[in-house]
Amino acid sequence: MTGDIKVGIIGGTGQLGSAIATGWLESGVVKPDRLWISNRSGTAAGFDAWPEITFTANNQLLADACDVILLSVPPALVDTVRLSAPGKLILSVMAGVSRDRLKALTGSDNVVRAMSSPAAGKRLAYSPWCAASSLTHEDRNIVQMLLSACGQSDEVQDERQIEVFTAITGPVPGFAAFFADCIVDYACKNGVERPIAERAAKQLILSAGQIMAGDARSPAEHVQEMVDYAGTTAAGLIKLKELGVSDLISQGLEAATERVRTIAGPN
Repeated sequence: MTGDIKVGIIGGTGQLGSAIATGWLESGVVKPDRLWISNRSGTAAGFDAWPEITFTANNQLLADACDVILLSVPPALVDTVRLSAPGKLILSVMAGVSRDRLKALTGSDNVVRAMSSPAAGKRLAYSPWCAASSLTHEDRNIVQMLLSACGQSDEVQDERQIEVFTAITGPVPGFAAFFADCIVDYACKNGVERPIAERAAKQLILSAGQIMAGDARSPAEHVQEMVDYAGTTAAGLIKLKELGVSDLISQGLEAATERVRTIAGPN
């Protein structure tokens, strides 16, 4: 738990901000009376279960009151979060906003660029983060604790990797949903009723995720195991490889990553 530290979220009632707040509150890592949330209305939309939270429409008031400030607003609104917060620990999940730009926006050198996803509300997000080498050990522990409360988290050393993770793990369900939809379409073309096909595809994604998450084997090892078994799945996997599907997926992910790099404007 963060103890006496006060944590604030700017944009805390948006999709991502509210998911992270829910993950913190339900995990107990942040107590409601130590949490501030700012939004345009200053009202407790979606957080009626925690009346102890302080709500405000004044971002600077939140920054003055809190030790740790999470920035979670749409990239197009990045310039609306200009603060005077020297010395405060700034944690940003704004897509495409560099650490240098975060320093300019907040006046703090203690900035951390991260990414999470709406799965944080179910404590299932993957939340990588990147900070300057000058960030203290104590602040690093706080960041890791906060992000890990929403699922799994790793510190990475290259800020550009946050852009990659924004593309591949930020858009939950995103790419997994696209694959599931392809399966649904195939089943429907073969006479399966759509509601049944959708249930099957969703269960496939759920079970595959749980199996891989609880297994030390890599995704590549799972694929090879199926290929070596030489059954029905092997035939499908081999065909997909022959068609170059992995290269097509890489091209799609690269397009998403390039969009991350431009979505917030010049850094």
